[in-house]
Amino acid sequence: MANQSFPIDGPGSLMAVLASQSGTARGGSSGGNSGGSSGSGGGISATDVSVYFKLVFLGLIICVSLGGNLLVSLLVLRDRTLHKAPYFFLLDLCLADAVRSAACFPFVLVSVHNSSAWTYSALSCKVVAFMAVLFCFHAAFMLFCVAVTRYLAIAHHRFYAKRMTIWTCAAIICMVWTLAVAMAFPPVFDVGTYKFIRDEDQCIFEHRYLKTNDTLGFMLMLAVVVLATHGFYAKLLLFEYRHRKMKPVQLVPAISQNWTFHGPGATGQAAANWIAGFGRGPMPPTLLGIRQNLHHQHRRLLGMEEVRSERRLGRMFYTITLLFLVLWAPYIVACFWRVFVKSCTIPHRYLFITVWMSFVQAGVNPIFCLLLNEDLRKVLRAHLPTYWRTKQHLPQDEAYCIM
Repeated sequence: MANQSFPIDGPGSLMAVLASQSGTARGGSSGGNSGGSSGSGGGISATDVSVYFKLVFLGLIICVSLGGNLLVSLLVLRDRTLHKAPYFFLLDLCLADAVRSAACFPFVLVSVHNSSAWTYSALSCKVVAFMAVLFCFHAAFMLFCVAVTRYLAIAHHRFYAKRMTIWTCAAIICMVWTLAVAMAFPPVFDVGTYKFIRDEDQCIFEHRYLKTNDTLGFMLMLAVVVLATHGFYAKLLLFEYRHRKMKPVQLVPAISQNWTFHGPGATGQAAANWIAGFGRGPMPPTLLGIRQNLHHQHRRLLGMEEVRSERRLGRMFYTITLLFLVLWAPYIVACFWRVFVKSCTIPHRYLFITVWMSFVQAGVNPIFCLLLNEDLRKVLRAHLPTYWRTKQHLPQDEAYCIM
């Protein structure tokens, strides 16, 4: 059965594409049955099965990505307890993945449906490729900034708590988007090439031999940022290992004037002795000032509950960073293969797996955020409909009665 191309004016809905593809498959199957057993072209070909699988899988990625990222974004926006620096960065990552799924993946869906062909103009291909590269570099730069802030939150908590305000977060997010645009925008003016790659079913940067375009610089920048991100997490892990057994707090010794101890390390016993008539010399300072000094001194320390909270956030963000590396690394290897090996031929199956792994990355972040972050789960349960919350707390027999 020959492959058919269905003209689509735009990146239409997944159900329409699947319905037309299913109708074509049924038509070919019925034609084969009428032709008898001698008609070898009557069955469903492997190409049709592959296209159908790609359409269903990509549609699932789009739905999971849009639903999960928008859900996490709404939770962060609605609950004031999540209005903190780490969740602002998580909000930016989720919104970027949602926009990527809504703006870039439907064009891949259409190209797969049209037998790996681009049916739009060259300008639209450049725009889609620009957005794809933009979101890739944005995720890399944002995860690097998150790694730096996670290290500051543990190793330099006083500086982090004082400086990491909402305006600092806004400045970091703006800087990340500026850097991402700076990396993705030059190929629009043919510094390198944005074009449709048939083997990848998408418009993307065409990675060629290093002497033919500027792809090496872009790939090196991405690799350096990813490695630097994991370097900061390794530094954070080393810091926690070295400080796994904290030393006791060393208080400043009290100052003695005729056995009347005062200063930050005084306990007040000298003042009590003086009042009781056992002391000599001037009266020691009042305890009020001493307590204020001690209060400010203890505020420099990080409480255990804060340490646990920061560590949980660090594990969640490192999981996201590790997933980014695992899902993008095979495709980056394929890109470097094209850059350093002249006239190379990458196996089609390997390239297919690597490209679709990079698509999956847009939908896995909210899943692992909800699994690893207890605060997000609490907020989600708090915003569930009343019916489901009531049903969850009912005994099992009563729940069956409601069913």
